[in-house]
Amino acid sequence: MSGHSMQAKPLGPPYPPQTAAVGGIPTIGVDVPITSVFMAIYLCSAATNMVIFQRNRRHGHKFLISAILFGFSMARVVTCIMRIVWAVYAHNVKIALAAQIFNNAGVLIVYLVNLLFAQRILRATHPKLGWNKLLAHAFHALYALLGGALVMVITATVVMSYTLNHDTIQSCLDCQRAAVTFLFILTTLPLLILVAAFLLPHSKATLEPFGAGSIKAKSLVLATTAILATILSGFKLGTTWESPRPRSDPAWYDSKAAFYCFGFVLEVLILAVYVAGRVDQRFHVPDGSAKRRSYLGMEQLAEQGKESKGFVETP
Repeated sequence: MSGHSMQAKPLGPPYPPQTAAVGGIPTIGVDVPITSVFMAIYLCSAATNMVIFQRNRRHGHKFLISAILFGFSMARVVTCIMRIVWAVYAHNVKIALAAQIFNNAGVLIVYLVNLLFAQRILRATHPKLGWNKLLAHAFHALYALLGGALVMVITATVVMSYTLNHDTIQSCLDCQRAAVTFLFILTTLPLLILVAAFLLPHSKATLEPFGAGSIKAKSLVLATTAILATILSGFKLGTTWESPRPRSDPAWYDSKAAFYCFGFVLEVLILAVYVAGRVDQRFHVPDGSAKRRSYLGMEQLAEQGKESKGFVETP
């Protein structure tokens, strides 16, 4: 045989990554037991959120976010299953690619939910600002960009697995860095909105209460989940912007401990705060609020209109 034919050629596509990844390649002895525990936790979260959703629905209390959290929990169950399968078939590149895609996709739901909660608090404390049409369009644009960032991350991940061209790989890495930077900024927005809601001058007379509990209690729940989400997103941001390390010399943040602690653990804590904080009660808004552009009921709006015109009922 010639020397050319004797040279080892990489199998694929898809090609196995040449650089270290967060969590590394899962193993049966370590990752399967740990991932199985998290899968059970996510299953419990899915069941809990579905029970909450169905009970509220039967009482005419529509809170679709509980169903969304059910979907997120089930998506994470699939993520855990894919990681377990990857551990069993450690050298199957297609399974590894699918596991990475599922791992990147799910958490965006948490970012979306926190942003929705922040918008509701802003609308309650500053109705004129919160219900402004331009600001509403800005939030809609953020939701669309959130989906766009997800597409960028997944597309870049797939393309990088199907090429050995260094320029293409670098372009994909740049796309991933742009996407995770945007997502990090997005995760900090709920905290910034909370600060604005409390610092900007407002009157109790214009307050539009919604759900159960006080605005401060709602803000505490949101601040907790937003801080946890910011830590999670910040870890992804930092690891993506770091220079890629060879698989033979991974960094500390590529360890399995970092993968689980800055991933699944933070997500489970966020889900626990949602359930324990009873977001289904605290952040529920009346049906038709978006059309009325107010969290007040029709009778409350009528009373407010009379007061603004100087009408006073006589006994």
